[in-house]
Amino acid sequence: MKKKLALAMTAALLVGLFSGCGSGDTPSGENSGQPGGSGGEETLVVYTARSESLNNAVIGNFEADTGIHVEVVTGGTGEVLKRVQSEAANPQGDICWAADEAMLKDYADCFEPYVSPEDANMMEGYKNTSGYSSPAFCDPTVFIVNTDLAGDIEINGFEDLLNPELKGKIAAGDPINSSSAFQCLIAGLYDMGNGDPLSDEAWEWAQALVNNLDGVSLNSSSQVYKGVAEGEYVVGLTWEDPAAAYVRDGVAVKVVFPEEGALMSGQCVSIIKGAPHMENAKKFVDYMLSEACQNYVGQNLTVRPLREGATMNDSLIPWDSITPLESYDGVWVAENKGTITERYSECLENAS
Repeated sequence: MKKKLALAMTAALLVGLFSGCGSGDTPSGENSGQPGGSGGEETLVVYTARSESLNNAVIGNFEADTGIHVEVVTGGTGEVLKRVQSEAANPQGDICWAADEAMLKDYADCFEPYVSPEDANMMEGYKNTSGYSSPAFCDPTVFIVNTDLAGDIEINGFEDLLNPELKGKIAAGDPINSSSAFQCLIAGLYDMGNGDPLSDEAWEWAQALVNNLDGVSLNSSSQVYKGVAEGEYVVGLTWEDPAAAYVRDGVAVKVVFPEEGALMSGQCVSIIKGAPHMENAKKFVDYMLSEACQNYVGQNLTVRPLREGATMNDSLIPWDSITPLESYDGVWVAENKGTITERYSECLENAS
């Protein structure tokens, strides 16, 4: 087990060093502070909350293929969105690549209307229906299961997380402060509430889950999948990318999409209203949705592309093997997030 993890970590380091697809380097403007700003026409400033490997792949190829220099400013989802909002009177960035459509709803006034010509090629359910945000890649919520520790324990869906044999052995984040943990909770509430996340059945399940967590509430999303991969927990509630990366690298884990229905949200790219480099921003959106970019990501990373017919590597479970959560309403979730987190706090107070 330790040998496999060491190999996986080595592979991850090599990917970080060499994954700037097309250019072979991390984009030269990448930082977490202020845009450097060359000021030239062949420049683009991207605010992103996506993973380093995905940033490097998409942006590296874009630079190599277009000759446009990209300055990358990274941050958490909330941080990126607040930055775009705070700069609305004097935009410093061109692209916001941070969240799904539901989370972007409250920031709609900060984005430039634009529907890419490539939008027609995206999968049904993942087209630009808002007029300003284009779903580009999918961030499904999944379980990561340590196959050495699970043994004969069946872990196929949210109901299975209530198994007493898993008490204290489930890696989970805090849905009140973690967006990925909140998405996992929402998926469970929808599934176990038969499509109604505020139903009594949904919250009876949530209380039982909190009881079975036995006080486990991890501070960062990375602790969830790392904890399972390193043998501290049997199962974790996470998203597909890091879990599938462990599978690709030969670690004794598997990815499980909940049989009751998986939340398959599309992470969007948007042009910031008044972007200083508007034409380059449009080129970037077009490029991200293009056949070449979508196929490259699907073939080389553990991120799920959303273009119809895009190819994927064997680390990613085929679409037709996944039961999607059909009743999910992202706009409703955004409007009721406060209520949901309050009720989860009550579950924590009542934990046994």
